[in-house]
Amino acid sequence: MSTVTKDTIEEALSGIVDPHTGLDLVTGKSVNDCVVDNQNVSIDLVLGYPANGWHPNLKQEVVDVVSKLENIQSVDVRIKTQVVSHEVQKGVTPLKNVRNVIAVASGKGGVGKSTVSANLALALSAEGAKAGVLDADIYGPSQPRMLGVGGRPESKDGKSLEPMNSYHVQVMSIGFLIEEDTPMIWRGPMVTQALEQLLQDTQWRDLDYLIIDLPPGTGDIQLTLAQKVPVSGAVIVTTPQDIALLDARKALKMFEKVEIPVLGIIENMSTHICSSCGHEEHIFGEGGGKRMSVEYSVEHLGDIPLDGRIRSDADGGRPTVVADPDGSLAQAYRTIARNASGILSVRKRDYSEVFPSIVIQND
Repeated sequence: MSTVTKDTIEEALSGIVDPHTGLDLVTGKSVNDCVVDNQNVSIDLVLGYPANGWHPNLKQEVVDVVSKLENIQSVDVRIKTQVVSHEVQKGVTPLKNVRNVIAVASGKGGVGKSTVSANLALALSAEGAKAGVLDADIYGPSQPRMLGVGGRPESKDGKSLEPMNSYHVQVMSIGFLIEEDTPMIWRGPMVTQALEQLLQDTQWRDLDYLIIDLPPGTGDIQLTLAQKVPVSGAVIVTTPQDIALLDARKALKMFEKVEIPVLGIIENMSTHICSSCGHEEHIFGEGGGKRMSVEYSVEHLGDIPLDGRIRSDADGGRPTVVADPDGSLAQAYRTIARNASGILSVRKRDYSEVFPSIVIQND
Protein backbone atom coordinates (compact mmCIF):
# COMPACT_ATOMS: atom_id res chain seq x y z
CA MET A 1 0.00 0.00 0.00
CA SER A 2 1.55 3.28 -1.12
CA THR A 3 1.97 6.06 1.43
CA VAL A 4 0.93 9.61 0.74
CA THR A 5 3.78 12.07 1.27
CA LYS A 6 3.91 15.79 1.94
CA ASP A 7 5.25 16.31 -1.59
CA THR A 8 2.30 14.41 -3.06
CA ILE A 9 -0.15 16.61 -1.17
CA GLU A 10 1.60 19.84 -2.14
CA GLU A 11 1.58 18.71 -5.75
CA ALA A 12 -2.19 18.28 -5.48
CA LEU A 13 -2.56 21.69 -3.81
CA SER A 14 -0.61 23.31 -6.65
CA GLY A 15 -3.66 22.62 -8.81
CA ILE A 16 -5.81 24.99 -6.73
CA VAL A 17 -5.59 28.57 -8.01
CA ASP A 18 -6.44 31.44 -5.67
CA PRO A 19 -8.88 33.60 -7.71
CA HIS A 20 -7.89 36.71 -5.75
CA THR A 21 -4.15 36.51 -6.48
CA GLY A 22 -4.04 34.46 -9.66
CA LEU A 23 -1.46 32.13 -8.08
CA ASP A 24 -1.84 28.52 -7.00
CA LEU A 25 -1.60 27.79 -3.28
CA VAL A 26 1.97 26.48 -3.48
CA THR A 27 3.42 29.17 -5.76
CA GLY A 28 1.64 31.82 -3.67
CA LYS A 29 3.26 30.34 -0.53
CA SER A 30 -0.11 29.88 1.11
CA VAL A 31 0.74 26.38 2.35
CA ASN A 32 2.27 27.05 5.75
CA ASP A 33 2.40 23.45 6.99
CA CYS A 34 1.34 19.99 5.92
CA VAL A 35 1.46 17.00 8.26
CA VAL A 36 0.76 13.40 7.25
CA ASP A 37 -0.04 11.00 10.09
CA ASN A 38 -0.77 7.56 8.62
CA GLN A 39 -3.91 8.24 6.56
CA ASN A 40 -4.75 11.52 8.26
CA VAL A 41 -3.69 14.81 6.75
CA SER A 42 -3.53 18.20 8.48
CA ILE A 43 -3.00 21.34 6.37
CA ASP A 44 -2.35 24.88 7.59
CA LEU A 45 -2.97 27.65 5.06
CA VAL A 46 -1.95 31.28 5.57
CA LEU A 47 -3.37 33.93 3.26
CA GLY A 48 -1.75 37.34 2.93
CA TYR A 49 -5.09 39.12 2.73
CA PRO A 50 -8.48 38.97 4.50
CA ALA A 51 -10.88 36.44 2.97
CA ASN A 52 -13.37 35.21 5.60
CA GLY A 53 -16.07 34.96 2.96
CA TRP A 54 -13.94 32.63 0.82
CA HIS A 55 -12.59 30.38 3.59
CA PRO A 56 -15.45 27.83 3.49
CA ASN A 57 -15.16 27.36 -0.29
CA LEU A 58 -11.36 27.16 -0.14
CA LYS A 59 -11.47 24.66 2.71
CA GLN A 60 -13.94 22.47 0.83
CA GLU A 61 -11.87 22.63 -2.36
CA VAL A 62 -8.72 21.56 -0.49
CA VAL A 63 -10.58 18.71 1.21
CA ASP A 64 -12.01 17.53 -2.12
CA VAL A 65 -8.65 17.60 -3.91
CA VAL A 66 -6.63 15.90 -1.16
CA SER A 67 -9.33 13.31 -0.44
CA LYS A 68 -8.98 12.04 -4.02
CA LEU A 69 -5.42 10.92 -3.28
CA GLU A 70 -4.92 7.24 -2.52
CA ASN A 71 -5.19 6.03 1.08
CA ILE A 72 -6.51 9.25 2.63
CA GLN A 73 -8.90 8.82 5.53
CA SER A 74 -9.35 12.37 6.84
CA VAL A 75 -8.33 15.89 5.87
CA ASP A 76 -8.21 18.72 8.39
CA VAL A 77 -7.76 22.24 6.98
CA ARG A 78 -7.05 25.36 9.02
CA ILE A 79 -6.93 28.82 7.42
CA LYS A 80 -5.69 32.08 8.87
CA THR A 81 -4.81 35.53 7.56
CA GLN A 82 -1.54 37.39 8.01
CA VAL A 83 -1.45 40.85 6.45
CA VAL A 84 2.03 42.37 6.07
CA SER A 85 3.24 45.79 4.96
CA HIS A 86 4.04 46.29 1.30
CA GLU A 87 6.39 48.60 -0.53
CA VAL A 88 5.55 52.28 -0.89
CA GLN A 89 7.11 55.07 -2.95
CA LYS A 90 10.84 55.56 -2.56
CA GLY A 91 11.84 58.17 0.02
CA VAL A 92 8.47 58.10 1.83
CA THR A 93 8.31 56.87 5.42
CA PRO A 94 5.57 54.32 6.21
CA LEU A 95 2.82 55.45 8.59
CA LYS A 96 3.03 54.33 12.18
CA ASN A 97 0.53 51.57 13.04
CA VAL A 98 -0.68 51.34 9.42
CA ARG A 99 0.51 48.38 7.35
CA ASN A 100 -0.93 49.43 4.00
CA VAL A 101 -2.49 52.57 2.53
CA ILE A 102 -4.86 52.15 -0.42
CA ALA A 103 -5.87 55.30 -2.29
CA VAL A 104 -9.30 55.32 -3.97
CA ALA A 105 -9.47 57.76 -6.88
CA SER A 106 -11.76 58.54 -9.77
CA GLY A 107 -10.38 61.51 -11.69
CA LYS A 108 -14.01 62.67 -12.06
CA GLY A 109 -16.70 63.55 -9.55
CA GLY A 110 -20.09 61.92 -9.42
CA VAL A 111 -19.04 58.32 -10.05
CA GLY A 112 -19.72 57.13 -6.49
CA LYS A 113 -16.10 56.98 -5.31
CA SER A 114 -16.84 57.95 -1.70
CA THR A 115 -19.61 55.37 -1.42
CA VAL A 116 -17.25 52.75 -2.82
CA SER A 117 -14.53 53.83 -0.36
CA ALA A 118 -16.82 53.46 2.65
CA ASN A 119 -18.14 50.08 1.54
CA LEU A 120 -14.64 48.89 0.61
CA ALA A 121 -13.34 49.62 4.12
CA LEU A 122 -16.37 47.91 5.67
CA ALA A 123 -15.92 44.94 3.33
CA LEU A 124 -12.26 44.56 4.32
CA SER A 125 -13.38 44.61 7.95
CA ALA A 126 -16.08 42.01 7.26
CA GLU A 127 -13.45 39.82 5.60
CA GLY A 128 -11.35 39.91 8.77
CA ALA A 129 -9.02 42.92 8.45
CA LYS A 130 -8.52 45.95 10.67
CA ALA A 131 -9.54 48.81 8.40
CA GLY A 132 -9.75 52.58 8.50
CA VAL A 133 -10.91 55.44 6.26
CA LEU A 134 -9.30 58.84 5.80
CA ASP A 135 -11.63 61.33 4.11
CA ALA A 136 -9.18 63.34 1.99
CA ASP A 137 -11.88 65.46 0.36
CA ILE A 138 -11.29 68.63 2.37
CA TYR A 139 -13.76 70.71 0.35
CA GLY A 140 -16.57 68.16 0.41
CA PRO A 141 -16.14 65.62 3.20
CA SER A 142 -18.83 62.94 3.02
CA GLN A 143 -17.55 60.02 5.10
CA PRO A 144 -19.03 61.24 8.44
CA ARG A 145 -22.53 61.24 6.91
CA MET A 146 -22.04 57.99 5.00
CA LEU A 147 -20.59 56.11 7.96
CA GLY A 148 -23.15 57.54 10.38
CA VAL A 149 -20.68 59.01 12.84
CA GLY A 150 -20.54 62.54 14.24
CA GLY A 151 -19.07 64.57 17.08
CA ARG A 152 -15.54 65.75 17.70
CA PRO A 153 -12.52 63.45 17.87
CA GLU A 154 -10.73 63.29 21.22
CA SER A 155 -7.17 64.47 21.78
CA LYS A 156 -5.49 62.78 24.73
CA ASP A 157 -2.23 64.73 24.48
CA GLY A 158 -3.45 67.99 22.95
CA LYS A 159 -1.40 67.31 19.81
CA SER A 160 -2.87 64.26 18.12
CA LEU A 161 -6.40 63.07 17.32
CA GLU A 162 -8.08 59.80 18.19
CA PRO A 163 -9.89 58.29 15.19
CA MET A 164 -13.66 58.04 15.32
CA ASN A 165 -15.20 54.58 15.05
CA SER A 166 -18.05 53.33 12.90
CA TYR A 167 -19.01 49.66 12.45
CA HIS A 168 -15.52 48.53 13.63
CA VAL A 169 -13.81 50.86 11.13
CA GLN A 170 -11.57 53.76 12.23
CA VAL A 171 -12.47 57.07 10.55
CA MET A 172 -10.94 60.54 10.26
CA SER A 173 -12.29 63.50 8.30
CA ILE A 174 -12.15 67.30 8.31
CA GLY A 175 -15.92 66.94 8.60
CA PHE A 176 -15.50 66.09 12.28
CA LEU A 177 -13.77 69.42 12.91
CA ILE A 178 -16.20 71.78 11.14
CA GLU A 179 -19.97 72.18 10.91
CA GLU A 180 -21.58 70.16 8.14
CA ASP A 181 -22.77 73.26 6.24
CA THR A 182 -19.53 75.25 6.63
CA PRO A 183 -17.73 75.83 3.29
CA MET A 184 -13.94 75.32 3.22
CA ILE A 185 -12.75 78.50 1.50
CA TRP A 186 -9.09 77.48 1.46
CA ARG A 187 -6.34 77.72 -1.12
CA GLY A 188 -4.29 74.71 -2.22
CA PRO A 189 -1.41 74.93 0.33
CA MET A 190 -3.85 75.04 3.27
CA VAL A 191 -5.73 72.05 1.92
CA THR A 192 -2.60 69.93 1.48
CA GLN A 193 -1.39 70.91 4.95
CA ALA A 194 -4.74 69.90 6.41
CA LEU A 195 -4.53 66.52 4.69
CA GLU A 196 -1.02 65.91 6.03
CA GLN A 197 -2.09 66.78 9.56
CA LEU A 198 -5.18 64.57 9.43
CA LEU A 199 -3.04 61.69 8.24
CA GLN A 200 0.03 62.11 10.42
CA ASP A 201 -1.61 63.42 13.61
CA THR A 202 -4.28 60.72 13.85
CA GLN A 203 -3.48 57.93 16.29
CA TRP A 204 -4.40 55.06 13.99
CA ARG A 205 -4.55 51.78 15.92
CA ASP A 206 -2.92 48.75 14.30
CA LEU A 207 -4.53 48.99 10.85
CA ASP A 208 -4.05 46.40 8.12
CA TYR A 209 -5.49 48.82 5.57
CA LEU A 210 -6.18 52.55 5.57
CA ILE A 211 -8.49 53.56 2.71
CA ILE A 212 -7.93 57.14 1.56
CA ASP A 213 -11.00 58.58 -0.13
CA LEU A 214 -9.47 61.09 -2.55
CA PRO A 215 -11.29 64.09 -4.01
CA PRO A 216 -11.81 63.93 -7.79
CA GLY A 217 -9.13 65.28 -10.10
CA THR A 218 -5.34 65.18 -10.35
CA GLY A 219 -4.38 68.36 -8.49
CA ASP A 220 -2.69 69.44 -5.25
CA ILE A 221 -4.17 66.79 -2.98
CA GLN A 222 -3.22 63.97 -5.33
CA LEU A 223 0.30 65.37 -5.78
CA THR A 224 0.76 65.64 -2.01
CA LEU A 225 -0.42 62.06 -1.67
CA ALA A 226 2.13 60.90 -4.23
CA GLN A 227 5.02 62.81 -2.70
CA LYS A 228 4.46 62.54 1.05
CA VAL A 229 1.95 59.79 1.84
CA PRO A 230 3.18 56.17 1.84
CA VAL A 231 0.73 54.51 -0.56
CA SER A 232 0.90 50.75 -1.14
CA GLY A 233 -1.55 50.78 -4.04
CA ALA A 234 -4.38 52.66 -5.73
CA VAL A 235 -7.87 51.70 -6.88
CA ILE A 236 -9.62 53.55 -9.72
CA VAL A 237 -13.41 53.95 -9.64
CA THR A 238 -15.26 54.71 -12.87
CA THR A 239 -18.62 54.28 -14.51
CA PRO A 240 -18.97 52.71 -17.99
CA GLN A 241 -19.63 56.17 -19.44
CA ASP A 242 -16.97 57.40 -21.90
CA ILE A 243 -16.66 60.79 -20.17
CA ALA A 244 -15.95 59.11 -16.82
CA LEU A 245 -13.47 56.73 -18.43
CA LEU A 246 -11.52 59.66 -19.92
CA ASP A 247 -10.86 61.09 -16.45
CA ALA A 248 -10.30 57.64 -14.94
CA ARG A 249 -7.48 57.15 -17.46
CA LYS A 250 -5.92 60.43 -16.29
CA ALA A 251 -6.01 59.24 -12.67
CA LEU A 252 -4.42 55.93 -13.66
CA LYS A 253 -1.65 57.63 -15.62
CA MET A 254 -1.01 60.00 -12.70
CA PHE A 255 -0.39 57.06 -10.37
CA GLU A 256 1.88 55.45 -12.95
CA LYS A 257 3.98 58.62 -13.21
CA VAL A 258 4.49 58.83 -9.44
CA GLU A 259 5.21 55.07 -9.24
CA ILE A 260 2.18 54.08 -7.18
CA PRO A 261 0.91 50.69 -8.37
CA VAL A 262 -2.71 50.55 -9.53
CA LEU A 263 -4.30 47.45 -7.99
CA GLY A 264 -7.25 47.57 -10.33
CA ILE A 265 -10.41 49.21 -11.63
CA ILE A 266 -13.92 49.13 -10.15
CA GLU A 267 -16.81 49.79 -12.49
CA ASN A 268 -19.56 51.47 -10.47
CA MET A 269 -23.15 51.89 -11.73
CA SER A 270 -22.33 49.16 -14.24
CA THR A 271 -25.95 48.18 -14.89
CA HIS A 272 -29.43 48.99 -13.60
CA ILE A 273 -31.98 46.34 -12.72
CA CYS A 274 -35.53 47.63 -12.36
CA SER A 275 -36.83 46.94 -8.86
CA SER A 276 -40.36 46.51 -10.23
CA CYS A 277 -39.97 44.29 -13.29
CA GLY A 278 -36.39 43.02 -13.11
CA HIS A 279 -35.44 44.47 -16.52
CA GLU A 280 -31.69 45.10 -16.84
CA GLU A 281 -30.43 48.16 -18.65
CA HIS A 282 -26.91 49.54 -19.16
CA ILE A 283 -27.78 53.20 -18.63
CA PHE A 284 -24.20 54.52 -18.76
CA GLY A 285 -22.85 52.10 -21.35
CA GLU A 286 -21.46 48.62 -21.00
CA GLY A 287 -18.07 47.08 -20.22
CA GLY A 288 -16.05 50.30 -20.06
CA GLY A 289 -14.16 49.30 -16.92
CA LYS A 290 -13.20 45.92 -18.37
CA ARG A 291 -11.98 47.49 -21.61
CA MET A 292 -9.92 50.00 -19.66
CA SER A 293 -8.36 47.24 -17.54
CA VAL A 294 -7.37 45.35 -20.69
CA GLU A 295 -6.04 48.53 -22.34
CA TYR A 296 -3.75 49.35 -19.40
CA SER A 297 -3.01 45.77 -18.27
CA VAL A 298 -4.47 46.22 -14.79
CA GLU A 299 -6.99 44.06 -13.00
CA HIS A 300 -10.73 44.51 -13.23
CA LEU A 301 -11.68 44.21 -9.56
CA GLY A 302 -15.43 43.95 -10.08
CA ASP A 303 -18.68 45.69 -10.94
CA ILE A 304 -21.24 47.42 -8.71
CA PRO A 305 -24.74 47.90 -10.15
CA LEU A 306 -26.76 51.12 -10.08
CA ASP A 307 -29.10 50.38 -7.20
CA GLY A 308 -31.20 52.79 -5.15
CA ARG A 309 -30.44 50.87 -1.96
CA ILE A 310 -26.75 51.82 -2.16
CA ARG A 311 -27.66 55.50 -2.26
CA SER A 312 -30.27 55.31 0.48
CA ASP A 313 -28.02 53.18 2.72
CA ALA A 314 -25.16 55.70 2.42
CA ASP A 315 -27.44 58.70 2.98
CA GLY A 316 -28.79 56.97 6.08
CA GLY A 317 -25.34 56.47 7.55
CA ARG A 318 -25.47 52.68 7.28
CA PRO A 319 -23.64 51.61 4.09
CA THR A 320 -24.83 48.56 2.20
CA VAL A 321 -22.15 46.17 3.49
CA VAL A 322 -23.53 46.57 7.04
CA ALA A 323 -27.15 47.38 6.12
CA ASP A 324 -27.62 44.11 4.22
CA PRO A 325 -24.50 42.00 4.93
CA ASP A 326 -25.86 38.84 3.29
CA GLY A 327 -27.26 40.56 0.19
CA SER A 328 -25.81 40.40 -3.31
CA LEU A 329 -24.61 44.02 -3.20
CA ALA A 330 -22.58 43.45 -0.01
CA GLN A 331 -21.12 40.29 -1.52
CA ALA A 332 -20.04 42.27 -4.59
CA TYR A 333 -18.17 44.74 -2.38
CA ARG A 334 -16.59 41.89 -0.40
CA THR A 335 -15.40 40.21 -3.59
CA ILE A 336 -13.82 43.50 -4.70
CA ALA A 337 -12.17 43.87 -1.28
CA ARG A 338 -10.68 40.37 -1.54
CA ASN A 339 -9.51 41.01 -5.10
CA ALA A 340 -7.81 44.32 -4.26
CA SER A 341 -6.12 43.07 -1.08
CA GLY A 342 -5.23 39.78 -2.77
CA ILE A 343 -3.45 41.57 -5.62
CA LEU A 344 -1.63 43.75 -3.08
CA SER A 345 -0.60 40.68 -1.06
CA VAL A 346 1.63 39.34 -3.85
CA ARG A 347 3.52 42.61 -4.31
CA LYS A 348 6.88 43.28 -2.69
CA ARG A 349 6.94 43.43 1.09
CA ASP A 350 8.19 46.39 3.07
CA TYR A 351 10.94 45.05 5.32
CA SER A 352 11.65 48.28 7.22
CA GLU A 353 9.94 46.92 10.34
CA VAL A 354 11.42 43.44 9.96
CA PHE A 355 15.06 44.43 9.98
CA PRO A 356 16.47 46.59 12.78
CA SER A 357 18.10 49.88 11.86
CA ILE A 358 21.85 49.83 12.38
CA VAL A 359 23.38 52.87 14.01
CA ILE A 360 27.16 53.32 14.05
CA GLN A 361 28.55 55.56 16.78
CA ASN A 362 32.10 56.74 17.30
CA ASP A 363 33.21 56.40 20.92
